[in-house]
Amino acid sequence: MDAPRPAGFERVRRFACELEFGHIPAEVRHFAALLLLDTLGVAAAARELEAARIARAFALNNFAAGAGAPAARMLFDGRLVSPAGAAFAAAAQIDNLDAHDGYNPTKGHIGVVVVPAVFSFAQTMPEITAAEAMTALVLGYEIGARAGIALHATVSDYHTSGAWNALAVAAAGARLLKLAPAKLRESLGIAEYHGPRSQMMRVIDSPSMLHDGSAWGALAGVAAVYLAGQGFTGAPAATVESEEVDRIWRDLGENWAVTRHYIKPYPICRWTHALIDGALKLRRDHDLSSEAIAAVELASFHEATRLYREMPSTSPVAQYSISYPVAAALARGRIGVAEIEGQGLRDAEAARLVAATTIREDPRYNERFPAGRWGDVTVLLKDGRRISSGALNARGGPENPLSEAEIHAKFRDYAGPVLGTERVQAIEDAVRRLEEPKAGFASLIDLVCRH
Repeated sequence: MDAPRPAGFERVRRFACELEFGHIPAEVRHFAALLLLDTLGVAAAARELEAARIARAFALNNFAAGAGAPAARMLFDGRLVSPAGAAFAAAAQIDNLDAHDGYNPTKGHIGVVVVPAVFSFAQTMPEITAAEAMTALVLGYEIGARAGIALHATVSDYHTSGAWNALAVAAAGARLLKLAPAKLRESLGIAEYHGPRSQMMRVIDSPSMLHDGSAWGALAGVAAVYLAGQGFTGAPAATVESEEVDRIWRDLGENWAVTRHYIKPYPICRWTHALIDGALKLRRDHDLSSEAIAAVELASFHEATRLYREMPSTSPVAQYSISYPVAAALARGRIGVAEIEGQGLRDAEAARLVAATTIREDPRYNERFPAGRWGDVTVLLKDGRRISSGALNARGGPENPLSEAEIHAKFRDYAGPVLGTERVQAIEDAVRRLEEPKAGFASLIDLVCRH
């Protein structure tokens, strides 16, 4: 007879404390490296966004490192703050360019906090190998995935990612700092209790720099590790240890959530990605010029229909819009960083199409959420014809993944204008080497943690 499986915290303890780099399947390590590269590209592209500049200045002024205390340089900035401040600033930066990875069952994001956490904690260590960094990254993704599912399964409100991804940070940090199992347990409990239980649909109804709550999730997670290390108590974490969520954790270390993450082709809330694809499909299939369009009709699931419907005037609003990204795709033939900030938000043709757009909720697409993000686009042409994209699901997930070439092209497209070709290539090369067991991590830290 097989030995009984461990339950509750014991299962998480074994995974977080005993996982070895060599025990992580090669395909998991490889995709984790791609997720890391993608997240770094988003962080670089977001560096000059207003929200990112404010967050870094706030961290510098309010989360500075004390004399003799651990310190970390902020991503693509280089100034020293506390590890909690560095993770907060980077998560806010990434979260405010909505192009980072996600996991459908959680209805949210993990890399946005785990990548900043790994870089923040790693800088406090005398020496760290690529194997140590990648192991912490993978376990952060795996624990974050299950923490998110557990919260959604046990609480009625739809909470932002910060409400649960704090546990991913705590797990990764406890592993890197080699906290004892009892301290790991306290870290998870503190992170869960202090994670921001912010309500997602409030920021959908009123888009702002708050985005998905991940800046405070990162801060809560890093703080939890240091508090637990100094004897602060907080266990147990209900999303880990309660009986009603036990089934969610049973496959930890066997069924790898990392490889089922999606990578976004567009810097927009993924709820609109099927609609963007529909718009681009109509342009391509019908050799369509936006000037020929009289009206646009969008159909999607309930949550997507609550996204902002008017012409946005700021980047945070543009990223949580439904009509605008479709209009921009129809008018410009693409939707990238340039379309969601600055001059891109003053496109007269996109504004005309936004004003001519109607939106309806479709029960078919409601039934497919959150497993999928479905929708369709129909345009009425000035000559009286109606053409439709048909039902589409957002690309980038395991059912329709981006190719590695597309992922690397996105990284270059996002990071290149900010960092330059030589540094972009060096980061790509350093990330590729992370899959080698004896590789170091210091060179990547140096490339990423400077202006």
